[in-house]
Order: sequence, then C-alpha cells, then structure tokens
Amino acid sequence: MYIYDEYDQKIVDERVKQFRDQTNRYLAGDLTEDEYRPLRLQNGVYIQRYAPMLRIAVPYGLLSSKQLRKLASIARNYDKGYAHVSTRQNFQFNWPELEDIPDILAELATVQMHAIQTSGNCIRNTTTDQFAGVAKDEVIDPRAWCEIIRQWSTFHPEFHHLPRKFKIAVNGAQQDRAVIEVHDIGLEAIRNSQGELGFKVYVGGGLGRTPIIGSLINEFLPWPHLLTYLDAIVRVYNRYGRRDNKYKARIKILVKALTPEIFAEKVAAEWANAKDGPMTLTEAEVKRISSHFIAPAYKQLTDIDFNEIDQQHPGFARWRQQNTRPHKQTGYIAVTLSLKATATPPGDISDKQLDAAADLADQYSFGEARTTHQQNIVLADVEQNKLFELWQQMRELGFATPNIGMLTNIISCPGGDFCSLANAKSIPVAEAIQRRFDNLDYLFDIGELDLNISGCMNACSHHHIGHIGILGVDKKGQEFYQISLGGNTGYNTALGSVLGPSFAQEEIPDVIEKIIQFYLKQRHADERFIDTYQRLGMEPFKEHVYAKNN
Repeated sequence: MYIYDEYDQKIVDERVKQFRDQTNRYLAGDLTEDEYRPLRLQNGVYIQRYAPMLRIAVPYGLLSSKQLRKLASIARNYDKGYAHVSTRQNFQFNWPELEDIPDILAELATVQMHAIQTSGNCIRNTTTDQFAGVAKDEVIDPRAWCEIIRQWSTFHPEFHHLPRKFKIAVNGAQQDRAVIEVHDIGLEAIRNSQGELGFKVYVGGGLGRTPIIGSLINEFLPWPHLLTYLDAIVRVYNRYGRRDNKYKARIKILVKALTPEIFAEKVAAEWANAKDGPMTLTEAEVKRISSHFIAPAYKQLTDIDFNEIDQQHPGFARWRQQNTRPHKQTGYIAVTLSLKATATPPGDISDKQLDAAADLADQYSFGEARTTHQQNIVLADVEQNKLFELWQQMRELGFATPNIGMLTNIISCPGGDFCSLANAKSIPVAEAIQRRFDNLDYLFDIGELDLNISGCMNACSHHHIGHIGILGVDKKGQEFYQISLGGNTGYNTALGSVLGPSFAQEEIPDVIEKIIQFYLKQRHADERFIDTYQRLGMEPFKEHVYAKNN
C-alpha cells in the first residue's frame, strides 16, 4: 500500500494543528457557526442528530493492520465502542465529542490516516474494486491509478469549492465491482486491439433525488492523458455547474442539461489546452506509484480440493461458497468478512472486532485488509490451506455469516437513528428483514439478491441500484417506506422502478416476503431474482404484493 513520504506526513500533521486551533477558537466563541462550518467539513466533521460524525478517509479501501488497531483504539476511547464502514469505503464514528476530534485526528496522523476531503464540495475518496490486484478477471490493478487520482485531487487548488461533492470510481476488471456508472466520473480500464492500456470514461452518473446512469463520453482515453482529461472534465463542471440550487448542482444535472455530446465537446475543447502538457503521465511516474502496490511474497502453492472437508463441514462449505472468491495466485483465495450478522447494524464493527480483524490480517493476509462499498471487509491474500482454520476463528468473532451477495447482506445507511437528513430509520428495518430471512436454507434457496435501504432521497445506501430498494419517506410526519424493484449494478447498471404506494415500517418484512415468494414461484431454473424481474417486468410483482387476499 502507499506509504507516506516526509511531505505527505508533514501535510497531514500541519492540517491537524490547523484544525485544533480552529476548533479551539470555535469552542471559545471566537469563530461563529457559519465561520467554523466549512472548516469542520474540510476535516470530515458533520453535525448529526445527536453528536458530531467524523468520517475518516480510507483511500480505495486499503488498510494496514496497524491502521485497523488505531481505529479500534479510537472507537474504544472516543466513541461508543464501534465504527461504521461507509459505501465510500471510508470509516465513520457517530459519537465523538467535538473537543476530542483534534486529538482523534492527531492519533490518526500517527498511522498515516486523516479525514481531509471526506466531506464538503470537493473530490471525495476515489473508490475501486475490493478485489483489486488479486481478481482473476482483472485487466489491470486499479489501485495505482486510484493513488494517482488521489494525489492529483487532494488539495487541488481549483477544486476545493466545486458546485457539489464529486465522486470518482475506477474499475480494472472485466466485471464492474466499483459501480462506476453511478459516479460523477467512472473509469473502466481496457486494452485496445494493439494491447495498449486506456480508459473508458463515463460522466454524469449519480443517485440521490435525481438518479442518472453515467454517459460514456470517451471510448478510449490513452493512460498518459488520464489526469489532463480528468482535469478538463472537472474544470468544465466547475465553470458551468449550477451553484444557485444545491439539488441541481451535481454534474449529472449539467451533463443532462447540455446533453452528453455537448458536454463531451466542451471537455475536448478544455482538454486541448492541457493535453501533452506538464500533467501528462509518464511511464516513470506510473511505475513509481505502482511500486507501492507490488504483489506480496506469495508462496509457491497448489490449489486445494475442498470436497472432502466440505462434506465433513457443511457450514464451512456454505460459507466458502458465498464469502470467498478465486485468487489469481495459485493456492490463495480472497475472503470477505461479513459485517451483516443479524441484529448488528449493517457495516458496524466493534473495537474488539477491529482488533481481531487486524490480527487476522497479520496472521492470514500479509497485514492488509480492504473495506468494500457493500460495507464489509476483505482479506485478499489468504492461503487456501489455512482457510478452514480462518473460518473457525471468524465464526468466533462474528465475521462468518455466509451471506455475501445474498438478501441479508443489506447495504444500509445509519438512517434516522443518527442522520439529521433522514426521513425514516434504516437500521431497525434492516434488522427486521434479517430476522425474517435468518434461515440459511431459505436464504440459499433465494440465491443472489441485493437489497439496499436508504433513510432519505440522498440515497447514501444506493437503494436505486439494489435489486430490491427501500427508501424512507415522510408522510405527514410519519415514517413510511417506498419499495423499488429492478435496480442492478455492473456494466449493465439499471435503476429500480417504484413498486407502488409506500408501506409502514411494520409491514416491510411481509412485503419483502411477498416479493420473494412470488419470485420463487415464477423463476426458471437457476434464474436469479433480477433475471426473473427483467423477464416478467414490474406489473405481476405489483399485482401480487397489493392483491387484497395476499
């Protein structure tokens, strides 16, 4: 992973000193709320319903065991004993005291972490595939390119006061695991017929109150021009994006208003000023950054035949089927630690679990772990011959729920329990659904299914692209929930359609059950939920759910 040099460390240390002084002046009454607000946002501090929320940057989701232990210590000493993994692969603390936050940032700086640009109208953490560098279907390892983007965007002098927040995702594999088509900029690594590396460039994707799938504006951007082209896109957005209405300020609104074709023309015109200029990437620079992401010292191993152990331990077989992925290195496997045990808020992890995850990373995965946009943690480099031993430890720690890719692997925002923007709670709805579908035989029979819950139209949990999406809405002061079906991710991203009138919170488990039962009756052999929905369309699901006798 990328290790700070003396300049990186100095920048982070100086920022802590600045923010400590700013916070002390605010607490002393020398700065007004309006004066302090942009300063705290620049350092990842939100004011939530009950307490400040601190969002900590985890560049492209990569963490060392030392950093995990520091997060555990902060959870224990400054919060209520847990942290939360966000869909942007960052960590969040929901209960720190404002006066403690400079101390927290100072502690983070000792392990090369910070909260810079995790909020505010700037370029946020660039996200990517949690299996980057180990996936069998990889075209390139995208982490070096994410790091190049991070270094370009952090403290970029022009882009600290954009019309709205700005999100970039990079995918380096044949399967999109970074949901690039719903980002402000999505980059897909490809090779042309000559084998040269480049990127497909999508712009103007995003969710929230106006969900839009990104438009492809460049079929093949040669890699040396990545930064100059990104710079041109953000400059066009910075110049033409609306600032009079925050609900219409995202780049997706600009691209839609101009049309993707006109937007691309403006980018091309802007790019002409910088193309082949000083920001053009060189092989030496890419090699320098890539050197931080060299493969670990893998052993020469052979793949394991798990048939015998699977037969002896069905629980292990089930978990292995759902929570592991093939590794490009023979004899290794990637393991997902589920943070979706029933009755645990999705994405929450306790201080003891953080310490334990650090120990597992040291023992089984070269001291590294990754966070995922689905709010779980990955150990990417596990020896197959140690997999059964790891599973036994994970069961004791609460990480071995075999539900990755299934209905109870719910992506959920904190909702009305914490967020001041939320119209409704998310966490109790997630728990009620998890309890209804807690039977593993039933869950495995249902098969692959994404279910996302957002507490409001800001769509922090991406409910639009869940196969089943749940959105909290306010109806005359009462919390209700709108259901959508048909959302999908990957290179065939789709936005879900609303099923019909919303439901009360206590009705949601029954409604989900009706949807699932209808799917199970209608599916063809080996057909996933999303396949059945796409074959049948919305109407039969709607008729079944709202039928009076159901």
